Amino acid sequence: PMMDISRDARWGRVMEGSGEDTFLGTQMAVARIKGFQGDNLASTETVAACAKHYAAYGFAEGGRDYNTVDISEATLRNVVLPPFKAAVEAGVATVMNSFNEIGGMPATISTHLLRDILKGEWGFDGFVVSDWNSIGELIPHGAAANKEEAARLAITAGSDMDMEGACYITLKEQVEKGVVKEALIDDAVRRILRIKFRLGLFDDPYQYSDPEREKNTLLSPENLAAAREVARKSIVLLKNEGGLLPLKKEGQRIAVIGELAASKDVPLGSWRASADPNSAVSLLEGIQKAVSNPAAVTFAKGPDYIIGQRAFPTKLQYNTTNRQGIAEAVAAARNASVVVMALGEDCFQTGEGRSQTEIGLKGLQQELLDAVYQVNKNVVVVLMNGRPLEITRMAGTVPSIVEAWHLGSEAGNAIADVLFGDYNPAGKLPVSFPRAVGQLPLYYNQKNTGRPTGDENVVFWSQYNDQPNTPLFPFGYGLSYTTFSYEELKMSTETLAKNGTLQVSVKVKNTGSVAGEEVVQLYLRDLVGSLTRPVKELKGFEKVMIQPGETKEVQFTLTPADLAFFTAQGKWEAEPGDFKLWVGPNSAEGLEAAFTLQ
Repeated sequence: PMMDISRDARWGRVMEGSGEDTFLGTQMAVARIKGFQGDNLASTETVAACAKHYAAYGFAEGGRDYNTVDISEATLRNVVLPPFKAAVEAGVATVMNSFNEIGGMPATISTHLLRDILKGEWGFDGFVVSDWNSIGELIPHGAAANKEEAARLAITAGSDMDMEGACYITLKEQVEKGVVKEALIDDAVRRILRIKFRLGLFDDPYQYSDPEREKNTLLSPENLAAAREVARKSIVLLKNEGGLLPLKKEGQRIAVIGELAASKDVPLGSWRASADPNSAVSLLEGIQKAVSNPAAVTFAKGPDYIIGQRAFPTKLQYNTTNRQGIAEAVAAARNASVVVMALGEDCFQTGEGRSQTEIGLKGLQQELLDAVYQVNKNVVVVLMNGRPLEITRMAGTVPSIVEAWHLGSEAGNAIADVLFGDYNPAGKLPVSFPRAVGQLPLYYNQKNTGRPTGDENVVFWSQYNDQPNTPLFPFGYGLSYTTFSYEELKMSTETLAKNGTLQVSVKVKNTGSVAGEEVVQLYLRDLVGSLTRPVKELKGFEKVMIQPGETKEVQFTLTPADLAFFTAQGKWEAEPGDFKLWVGPNSAEGLEAAFTLQ
């Protein structure tokens, strides 16, 4: 599981992580470790998890894969490392170091990261594996002259296993010559054997290799149902003007448009492991299964999206000249009650090595959308993508936008569940969507700066002259088929004692006509610190189901530990002072209160 915090949607590997927020990333890190490893690592129901990429890979300059990172110790400690620390505390078996350097030191040979923090401060007793040839890549980095030196630097820093690089083959001779201490090898071997013992591989080296179990388990009804449930819970409703959604299952002529709508491969995503190509339920199939009369559903592919081969790791070529198919799509839209358009990214457009300078709709997708919208305004866009996209033009026109990501085997069924109201969407964005690519990197928990605000008549403040600072869709944002109101924000005290607790409550009412889930979010701001603090930080969230007209009270408990950060004194501690607090539906909205930490 990738635990990199990332603030730049140009980086293709955004799709592997949990987004831009450290608190959310920490919660997801723990959940993923527990999900992979369970309670007993020796069970055949588990795998040994590997927390990657340690550390700061998500901060690569320009959003370009494998690129340089240069961040402060404060950013490293406060933003990047908490998910990894939580993973260690959750018992993660292994950790993978990252390709990047930090401040001139490749992470693969950073004694500070590997021995001082990971194995020292945190007491990690599993093993560290290099990323793919990251030890060998010390040579082009300019940190080592040859494989022997690369191996010596890596084993000394605390990298226990060499993935693919064949550098550690040189260690035997280096130990015999006295260049490398044998104790370093003993420590690395001990750590690797320890995990093999915990996996039960010395009792049964083939316990994970059971063809009959594989046949009965993979794609079982129970697992497909779980995949469908996870997928629909991941969908985010970005826009729904005029209540166009949910669609009716009968009495509507539905035009499904776009190459991605019929794809059974794109929903599988980029890092698909051993998934069978073209095995996912397509969006078109999901819609056809959901309606009472499949004949009421027409499909028009539109123009080709990709030219030539589409596979990993080839570089994709987009069609920008052949408009064949647009006329057919327009005709289908003109004769339909409603149009469902699948737009976004091919699965191999995102992932490792898939950084982009532009993150808008590639090829002729925007032209297709414009042509369809001109003849039918009832357009629902289903976005399939692995990163935030620049969709400002789209958001200013079409009434409904559904963010569907790349949802896996049951994608089409899950999206149809949402489109037709069998599931009321409750997903929230783990990343901010920019208005323009020039805003990147973009994240809600930014610093205030010395000139944070101004008005349209003032030039000299931290702003863009051609776009607002705000995102198109903020972190934590997501709509429902119902509406919610927030009332009566209360705190148990306005002064939080050093060893005390602060109870925060808010009443959330379903003001709509259907039942729905709401993710209630708590944010804090430390107004004055020994190091400047972000304008907001997520510190809690609760998901609640609320019936129409019903009001539920949601409670949070805060302690001084929730206010702690890596301070100018080099300590993880909470500093006394004044704080602001917000509770609301996303990072840009909410009821506000204030308190003081003694």
